[in-house]
Amino acid sequence: MKKRLFVIGAGESGTGAAILGKKKGFDVFVTEHREIKEKYKNVLTEFEIPFEEKGHDFVLREKPDLVVKSPGIPPEVPLIREWMTAGIEVIDELELAARYTAAEYIAITGSNGKTTTTSLLHHLLVRGGRNAGVAGNIGKSFAKSVALDAFDIYALEVSSFQLDMTGENFHPHIAILLNITPDHLDRYDYRFDRYVASKFRIARNLTENDYFIYNLDDEVIVDYLSKHSLRARLIPFSLKAEYLNPGIYVEKNEIIVRIDTKIRLMNIERLALQGRHNVYNSMAASVGAYLSEIRKSSLKESLSDFNNVAHRLEYVASIFGVDYINDSKATNVNSVWYALESQTKPVVWIAGGVDKGNDYSRIKEMVKQKVKVLICLSKNCDKIYEEFHSLVDEFYIAKTMDEAVNVAYLTAEKGDVVLLSPACASFDLFENYQDRGNQFKKAVKGL
Repeated sequence: MKKRLFVIGAGESGTGAAILGKKKGFDVFVTEHREIKEKYKNVLTEFEIPFEEKGHDFVLREKPDLVVKSPGIPPEVPLIREWMTAGIEVIDELELAARYTAAEYIAITGSNGKTTTTSLLHHLLVRGGRNAGVAGNIGKSFAKSVALDAFDIYALEVSSFQLDMTGENFHPHIAILLNITPDHLDRYDYRFDRYVASKFRIARNLTENDYFIYNLDDEVIVDYLSKHSLRARLIPFSLKAEYLNPGIYVEKNEIIVRIDTKIRLMNIERLALQGRHNVYNSMAASVGAYLSEIRKSSLKESLSDFNNVAHRLEYVASIFGVDYINDSKATNVNSVWYALESQTKPVVWIAGGVDKGNDYSRIKEMVKQKVKVLICLSKNCDKIYEEFHSLVDEFYIAKTMDEAVNVAYLTAEKGDVVLLSPACASFDLFENYQDRGNQFKKAVKGL
């Protein structure tokens, strides 16, 4: 008799888990409390997977053998808690995928830079000749790729929500932790220590044969490592340390990789991704690729010709001497700090959305120095106004992206930059950060 698998949530993660479950012989049923998007309905129908939407009537009546929940569903949800109390195993899609793949995977997490670093690492692997896929919190879900593709190695972006319900099978050979700053604290009872512990779950199954690559300049990471031991081989990266062995660092503007031998990789001025934060991202991706046996010559070439991902400091257009930059993926304060820090021109800043418990104190001085006009794009701008109105020359409120871009167009002057870098989630006015970024690009091109 087939084991029954319930998949809770019918987005990218849930449909991927359902496909993999079906291929592995489970009796699969998918449930979604909202209306399922048409593209995912079509996928479930194609693979003959039954589902329900706008409620959980079926799964409330029946008993599963295994539950896979989507990352956006907190484990404290009563139905999830009830199953766990009854001894039914509840896991995330990453854990399911890990049970059914023989491929190697490099997992990348952090509060900021995950998507850029994962995309860059994938580029380095593919250009270096590896049969590599990219999945996880970017593009196709890990489970869907395991079910439908045949990659030998993955660059895998993973979020704290995805890591929360991983178990003994999620075991990357290389784990990369970029940074940890306060984010998603509403999910962790506003306790930063719980969020930090969630990020470090990426390393929980590593052994002495695996590698943990981490940012030595991040005080939160260093403090955690001073109190907790990991079995993996530790490989730090740093812009401050003058010498690391093993590790990766910058010496006289050159990236140095020193693990078994010293390798002068390349001058940071030749990196395709510029800005201090992107030097960190490039170092992390480089050492991940180096440990995956990508040659130095390939690394140098690939690091200099990579095109950045959409919605992350993405250049859109220059109109009458004003640059328009789409940084819609900046959904927390630290991302905005990096975005503002990288600007050399006066900034017209578009910010706002669903606040996740943000502490704006870290960027106030940067805003004071860099921002001339602030446009709040949100249903509720009270907190943004309270924190920043006294630091900028002009403050405006917009309720649509077209309105925000038009205000920016009217207030920006030649030599300025209009920067969409929200510091908040997008769900009050947009479907997701991609929708927000795409609407920004469409509005700018409409000018």
